[in-house]
Amino acid sequence: MNTETRMDITFQNFDFDTELRQALTKENFHTPTPVQQLAIPAALAGRDILASAQTGSGKTAAFVLPLLHRLGSIRKRPERGRPRALILAPTRELAGQINEVITTFSRNLRLTAAVVYGGVGKGGQIQALRRGVDIVTATPGRLLDLMGENYLSLDRIETIVLDEADRMLDMGFIPDVKRIIRELPEQRQSLFFSATMPQPVVALAAQLLTDPERIVVESTPETKPDINQHVMFVEKNQKRDALRMILTEYGSYRALVFTRTKYGARNLAKYLGKNGISSDDLHGDKSQNARTRALTAFHRGKIQVLVATDIASRGIDVDDIDHVINYELPHESESYVHRIGRTARAGKAGVALSFCDESEVPHLMTIQKDLRSEIPVSADHPFHAAAVASAAVAAAAPRRQSSPGNKQHRGRSGRNGSANNRPSRFTPSRPERTTDRGRAAGRGRSAGRDQAAGRGETAGRGRFNR
Repeated sequence: MNTETRMDITFQNFDFDTELRQALTKENFHTPTPVQQLAIPAALAGRDILASAQTGSGKTAAFVLPLLHRLGSIRKRPERGRPRALILAPTRELAGQINEVITTFSRNLRLTAAVVYGGVGKGGQIQALRRGVDIVTATPGRLLDLMGENYLSLDRIETIVLDEADRMLDMGFIPDVKRIIRELPEQRQSLFFSATMPQPVVALAAQLLTDPERIVVESTPETKPDINQHVMFVEKNQKRDALRMILTEYGSYRALVFTRTKYGARNLAKYLGKNGISSDDLHGDKSQNARTRALTAFHRGKIQVLVATDIASRGIDVDDIDHVINYELPHESESYVHRIGRTARAGKAGVALSFCDESEVPHLMTIQKDLRSEIPVSADHPFHAAAVASAAVAAAAPRRQSSPGNKQHRGRSGRNGSANNRPSRFTPSRPERTTDRGRAAGRGRSAGRDQAAGRGETAGRGRFNR
């Protein structure tokens, strides 16, 4: 297992060809992140890789850069419908982001790339494949459709990358991934990246990889985002007004608001718009063009608030999000971690605020249990619901009584930011301990599979650090 990193390593220390070095310099890439330090040399040496690292750690560049170097070093004329490399991603947004990184760094390498995903017409994707491409980045559903229609064959694949494997599991894509793996040549390089490693993902890795280099990058106090987390106990029927207060009275330059349902995201964005707060919604029912327009407007600051389902928790690549607001708590702690990881990027601080009504107290309890940390309570606001706070205290009491080591966990940081009582625009009162599991559906035709009911995704330092 490889976990050793150094402070004096730069991208120029890697054995990249001249064109790739020039592209790195142009994009101001100087110091690799820990996962890049560990994964790039192993990938350049042709090793299979099994890597786990938190969201925002730079996983995209960790597999894209050595892939471009290897393909560029042995140039071949692209064959019609037979790419040399395949990158699998769970969502359209993530696939598009990966393809952007490939395009940015391959401009001088004379390599071609295409991205294929559901929710849009197949015509342009089919034309690109017919012209011949070196690299295909794809979501599983659309890839299988194109394979089934004989527009794409995997018999020339030299390198396969599986990105965000844990989200593939959550979205129900593992059977599709196994079907794809069966179509790959036996002689290939396989790179496997995931933020977490649940047992089904480990089993899939065993099927995909041969004698892999095992890379684990644990978060440290230096690498954890500076996220000021708080929970507000609010009655369900007062959440809209509480959100409007936060966005107007407290002020927010750019806020990402999460709901659990597509219907809720649409209605909340309309409500905010009617109350003078520029906003748009992002979810699986929107067309790809509409989703792109919403993300672009949010990125450029044309709208203040983006209301999203979990499709955005790993897929939004926008700097300077100062607030992430969980309008509704997610059912699982992994989603909570990925949601709040959209703020406090590139060394900046951010605020993660979660509303909690009485029905959500169990979700909050689970989140805090998994993070081994209490999330401070903000009660200094007009919508504080004392009854919900009391329910949370009562729910926490059995755990406190049965956990003699509870004191040592109090105040410990979670996996993606610290839950402390630092002063902020939200002044927390006495912390009150106070989450279920859910998974996205994602089956059927490719558009439905790739939208996956609005779940999942990632981003990092600019476009290239996840």
